[in-house]
Amino acid sequence: MSDEKAQRVDDALSSLVDILIPILPDEDEVIADERHDDALDLARSIIENHGTPAVVSDVNHAADLIKKKLLRENDSPDKTVQFSNLYARLLTQPVLSQKWSILYLLHQLADSNPEEDDPTPDTVRRPDSRGTGLGSPSDGQVFKDAFASAGLPRLPHEKAQPKTRSGSEAPAERRSQGRDSKKPVTAQDGGTENIDATGPTESTLLRELPFTLQGLSSTNLHFSSLTTLDLPRTLPLPIVSLLHTLAEPSLLYRSLSEFVESRDEGLIGQSLRSAISSELRSYLGLIATLEGEIRRAITSLNGNEAQGLVGKAGVTLKRCVIWTREATMGLRLMSLMVEESNSRKGGQLISMIHRFATSHGDPFVGAFAERMLSHVTRPFYDMLRQWIYDGELSDPYHEFFVIEQDSPDSAEDPRRAPATSVWEEKYKLDEGMIPSIVTEKFARKVFLIGKSLNFIRYGCGDSAWVEAYCKEASRELRYGDTATLETSIDKAYKATMARLIYLMDDKFQLFEHLNALKRYLLLGQGDFIALLMESLSTNLDRPAGSQYRHTLTAQLEHAIRGSNAQFDPPDILRRLDARLTEMEKGDTGWDVFTLEYKVDAPVDVIITPWANRQYLKIFNLLWRVKRVEFALGSTWRRCMTGARGVLAVIDANMSRDWKTARCAIAEMIHFVNQLQYYILFEVIEASWDQLHSSIHKQDCTLDDLIEAHTKYLIAITHKGLLGSTRHNSTTGHREDIFTAQLHELLKIMLAYKEAVDGLYSFSVAEFTRRQELSAKIETRTAQGKWGLTEKDEEDLNSPKFFSKQQSSNSAGEGSDSPFPISGLSLTASTDDAMLPALRKRLTDLSADFKTRINNLLGDLIVQPDVDMKFLAVVMNFNDVYTPKKRRREGHRGEKKTPGQGGGETSKAGSRTVSAAEQSGNGKEKEKEKENGKPVGGGGGAIGAATKLAEKKVVVK
Repeated sequence: MSDEKAQRVDDALSSLVDILIPILPDEDEVIADERHDDALDLARSIIENHGTPAVVSDVNHAADLIKKKLLRENDSPDKTVQFSNLYARLLTQPVLSQKWSILYLLHQLADSNPEEDDPTPDTVRRPDSRGTGLGSPSDGQVFKDAFASAGLPRLPHEKAQPKTRSGSEAPAERRSQGRDSKKPVTAQDGGTENIDATGPTESTLLRELPFTLQGLSSTNLHFSSLTTLDLPRTLPLPIVSLLHTLAEPSLLYRSLSEFVESRDEGLIGQSLRSAISSELRSYLGLIATLEGEIRRAITSLNGNEAQGLVGKAGVTLKRCVIWTREATMGLRLMSLMVEESNSRKGGQLISMIHRFATSHGDPFVGAFAERMLSHVTRPFYDMLRQWIYDGELSDPYHEFFVIEQDSPDSAEDPRRAPATSVWEEKYKLDEGMIPSIVTEKFARKVFLIGKSLNFIRYGCGDSAWVEAYCKEASRELRYGDTATLETSIDKAYKATMARLIYLMDDKFQLFEHLNALKRYLLLGQGDFIALLMESLSTNLDRPAGSQYRHTLTAQLEHAIRGSNAQFDPPDILRRLDARLTEMEKGDTGWDVFTLEYKVDAPVDVIITPWANRQYLKIFNLLWRVKRVEFALGSTWRRCMTGARGVLAVIDANMSRDWKTARCAIAEMIHFVNQLQYYILFEVIEASWDQLHSSIHKQDCTLDDLIEAHTKYLIAITHKGLLGSTRHNSTTGHREDIFTAQLHELLKIMLAYKEAVDGLYSFSVAEFTRRQELSAKIETRTAQGKWGLTEKDEEDLNSPKFFSKQQSSNSAGEGSDSPFPISGLSLTASTDDAMLPALRKRLTDLSADFKTRINNLLGDLIVQPDVDMKFLAVVMNFNDVYTPKKRRREGHRGEKKTPGQGGGETSKAGSRTVSAAEQSGNGKEKEKEKENGKPVGGGGGAIGAATKLAEKKVVVK
């Protein structure tokens, strides 16, 4: 351990001697080595002969000596108190083991006089200074200057020689290492070859330093490239180290100057260059001040440079390093910003600089980044001010977080159309360009303000208000003034949204249009819909090709004038129109008729073409249900009226048929009523209340209106049995769950209505035949003849039919009755063939209806929506149905409806049944249209039996 310590001391002494002993010019290397060994021996002797102090090694005693000295030399006890604090901290350091030696050394150094000519103790005998270079007065002055507190007054000289000493190897090796360290130093290991052996003095380097700090080459400090500074070879290592430190700001300044002079296509990028240029000008101001200090220091020397007064003049290289330290840090930060700004622009560039201000712990770095942001963000705040006060986007280089789209693509979303591009498609929010100095919520509010102002100006045509608002509210925005910025944004947001909602409500009557859509297309105006259906029923029973728009329009105007719709504003009524959809072969007027409500800009931003299609779907479903209700209602009224007249005197076997038919019709009417109640009240009215509360809430925006209206339509289409789909494993496609089922159920009800009409016609015909027979019998009896003869019985049982003229001719030829029985249009054989066909048709339709009701209820029960489950409960409140929990895919086991082939009839009764079958075939087409058109059914001719039911029979 002692040998290792001695080796370390010897190495330290050798390095110290290498630094302090000057190398004389033109001196032989052997002589130089001898001088070096003599100086090293002198240093060893000083250390070895230094005796042990005549004091006790007590750390507290050494501390007391220092305290006494401080109290003796200072009037104030502040120094003593400060030393006590430092002494207490020293005692807590476990690493330092020789605390007394440290304190005693400091005390002795404080008592020594640095101005003495002989710095060594008198007790130490100097060895012969014959070859040391310290014996002459001038050499002694050099030795004293080496230990002076102000530093070297002038730089020593050295001359590298390749010769080596033949003596001791270890000192020569250490000296060669010391000389090797004095080779020329450059930023990239570059240098010059031909250099004067006499190195530049510190004053010379100080004189050239301002040029170097500005990136300019000088005599001794030359820039060979943009990133290389060549240093003289003859400089000692401490000076090289200082120049290395001073070379960093020089090279950074050169690279930053080149960056500032470059061009950038971006306002914020140009602002960054301007901010860096401003900082570089401040840096040049510091260099100018430093140059003035250097000139005054050199001038004050008055040519006494050799006397070692450069340090005493107040300017040294080390002090220059300290003076330029903060400037160097600033240049370093700007260089980092420049490197990271290559792939960024706009808000990304601001976020990069802001990251230095918020995520760095150094206060200097944070303050510097904040100062840079105050310059860099000026273009951003100019664009922000123009956007939130004018509604105009002034961003030629796409640096703002709002971007303008050239051509909107409406195919991406069917809810959008070119008419709504001013609001939906013109501007987009680019989240990647949102700077970190603002939050995403703040950016969305800013985006909405500017978009609303732009929509008010161009979509609503209210540019005068926008200009007046801009003149009144516009103010300058700048970085750091957060309170003013937030206040301005909040005021602009409230004013813009209030004006936009006012325009949509008052000027463009948005809420009136929504209410009109609900009353007319969603069948909310009951008297109008009832009158319209009653007036159109006759026309819509005809084929679709025979429908004319002017006829439908006339009936629509008649329904308006005959209902409370006539009191609506004329602007609302003129938008309501009747039109025909696309026709297909076999369509009736019921299939192609629909109502249309037209809206103009800017209301079409909310009531989009997609919304119109949703309204059309709902109207077609409700119109179809309303038509079935109208048809079943007319049949029910006819049955109830006939029950008190014609049907009261029918046979007992037909009474059972009518009881079954009335129960089935009541069941269908219950289903239709519950379905209408559910859609109109549970779905539409409940969703309307939610829409009304959403559009009238405080701080409502146009985006909120659009979203609320979209949710409203989605709710009424989904809950209204129009939007639920599922995957069909057979076809591999998604299919509608409820629309097809409702379509089939409504067709079955219309077919059943026609069958009941046929049964009613048959009953009336039977009643008429019996009344005629009774009248003829009474007439014959009154004439004293037989009521029925054998010929009459044969005619009643004959399958042939004769006209009244033929009957009268046969009566004139010899018959005893002027009203022959053969004149009746129906015979007993006709009754026997027709009634079973009607019974089979009614039975099949009723069974098919119940089967499909069970399937529908089974699908409703498993729906997650509570309202749909409630519909299933209401329709089956008494458990008369048995819902099927899972509907089978590709169900084909159900019976065909009579309209598709409803039993065979006899030849005699083929006329009445075939008419009903033809009507059923015309109404029960298997098709599913995308817009939900109603499928035809009732309203057509029901055959000869129906015409017979219209006759009035008077019995005397």
